[in-house]
Amino acid sequence: MNDSPQARIALFLHRLQWLALGVGAFFLVYLLAPVLTPFVLAALLAWLGDPLVDYLERKGRSRNTGVILVFVAMTLLLVLALLILIPMIQSQVMTLVSALPEYRDWFMQTAMPWVQQKSGFHLADWLDPGKLVNWVRGHLEQVGDFAAVFFSYLSRSGSAMIAWGANIVLLPILTFYFLRDWDKLVAQVGGMIPRDYYPTVSRLARESNDVLSAFLRGQFLVMLALAAIYAVGLSVVGLKLGLLIGIIAGLISFVPYLGATTGVVLALVAALVQAKGLDWQLLVSGAVVFIIGQLMESYVLTPRFVGDRIGLHPVAVIFAVMAGGQLFGFLGMLMALPAAAVINVLLRFVQSKYLHSDLYTGAGGPIVLATADSPPAEPAARSDPETDSK
Repeated sequence: MNDSPQARIALFLHRLQWLALGVGAFFLVYLLAPVLTPFVLAALLAWLGDPLVDYLERKGRSRNTGVILVFVAMTLLLVLALLILIPMIQSQVMTLVSALPEYRDWFMQTAMPWVQQKSGFHLADWLDPGKLVNWVRGHLEQVGDFAAVFFSYLSRSGSAMIAWGANIVLLPILTFYFLRDWDKLVAQVGGMIPRDYYPTVSRLARESNDVLSAFLRGQFLVMLALAAIYAVGLSVVGLKLGLLIGIIAGLISFVPYLGATTGVVLALVAALVQAKGLDWQLLVSGAVVFIIGQLMESYVLTPRFVGDRIGLHPVAVIFAVMAGGQLFGFLGMLMALPAAAVINVLLRFVQSKYLHSDLYTGAGGPIVLATADSPPAEPAARSDPETDSK
């Protein structure tokens, strides 16, 4: 390896070029965020469906036949989910709106006096429960009549209506073409990578795909399964808002314990208000539903769909979604998890390089720590993961 000043300067300028390219790409995405949204969403859908198309190809189907079958299946599932879930969720929201006076009475006559008695903290001095409930009820009524509000907004904004219409029309078309040509696009991108860096980039791309598969495919299936278990279970035991609470608990279960904890708290409040007191049968039945859901997640769903692949830390997921939304709006939220997965893999690679660098090990090679029962080991020769991969 050439460590001359000229070589170091050349290496610095080379890395500076890549940094400038990355900054330029970031700025370009920022400017084109509204236009890129349907393309990014279509690419994500194509990435999710590509393994099924590859499976059908291995079974003897042509690429076009596999794409058509997968595309039709994805479309039917989406339409079926919308036709089933939207009326059910709207019904649950209207049920909650009609029950809000009962929740207000329970909060003011039961919860607040109990908190004040136990803690001495007077909630009435800090908030007006009546105004709070009326505010929530007003917004929930808007949610219950979402279609009217949505189309009213679109009718007042011609450009927004055109943009939404164009995105809705473009999305299935773009998804079909991305799905059909996905392998070709991957091969073309791979062909543009400098050959000296191809082994390293290829390994990092595979690791990123594993992380994305574990979280987006695996965790998404776990979330849907938990939402179904909670919603069906709570509805069966007699909780009027069981469907809505179950869906909420399942969809936020990507953060460990958050989904179950939120679901338990919401179900407890709903059961107390519904029974106008303690209904031990309803409370115990609801607790059993969440216990079954947690057992299914720990011993069946997560091992089956996620396995032992490295996923994203819940804190990283929350930060990525919030940061992406702040920077790029809806496009940023779509790109947040894929970007976080890639950054996670790159950070591990940078950490590995750092642990083998002179900055960390010093000029004498890696530091080997000796225990009290063994003599210090001889310093091992330092290796470079990128060089080894070549």
